[in-house]
Amino acid sequence: MSDKPLIDALVATLKAAPAVTAIAGQRVYGASPRLPTYPCIVVTRAEGRAVGGVGGEGIEHLLTLTCASRFGGPEEARALVAAVRAALHDARPTLVGRRLVNLRVPYADVFAGADRETTLGIVRVRAVTEAL
Repeated sequence: MSDKPLIDALVATLKAAPAVTAIAGQRVYGASPRLPTYPCIVVTRAEGRAVGGVGGEGIEHLLTLTCASRFGGPEEARALVAAVRAALHDARPTLVGRRLVNLRVPYADVFAGADRETTLGIVRVRAVTEAL
């Protein structure tokens, strides 16, 4: 059960979204970069579980995207979270080898990082996919 097709599609969707690229440019990653440049968006958690569907081959994916900013306040992180939410909620990206049934953004939060320099935004994405 791989989340890679969904992660790749979400990264491509965000890199093509004008509101996202106006803030983060192309700094949208499916895995944490070794030396990030801020602001950026990283898929930091992915989990999946089998659910019913066509032939019982459905997967419920729960992904966490972390938006990181060092702007010096929460404004940039809030704007980035809003842009990510708008770009992904009810989006219909094409997946390789799977069919997207549903894509929602049920939760988002912005808070100060432990280093007191970084503001973090968390965007949780829930998607259901089925085999083709």
